[in-house]
Amino acid sequence: MKKIPAVSSDDVARVLKKVGFEYAPKRGKGSHAAFYRIDENGRKLLVIVPKRRELPKGTLLSILQQANLSKDDFIKLLK
Repeated sequence: MKKIPAVSSDDVARVLKKVGFEYAPKRGKGSHAAFYRIDENGRKLLVIVPKRRELPKGTLLSILQQANLSKDDFIKLLK
C-alpha cells in the first residue's frame, strides 16, 4: 500500500468524475462541492469535498471511504 500524496480538491473531483460521480450543484454550499453516484445496489452515494488547495489526510481518507475507493485505486486514478 502506497502513501497517499497531498492533493487538492480539484484533483479529488477529477478522480471522482473518472469513477462515475456527477456534480450535484444543489447539494454543495459555498466552500464545498457535492458529488453523487448510484452504485450497483441502487443506493445513492453522496460525497462532499471541501474546496481547498491541499486536503488534510484524514479528510481525504474519509472522502475515499464515502466513495468506496481504496487508497491504491485512488493513487492509480490520480495519474
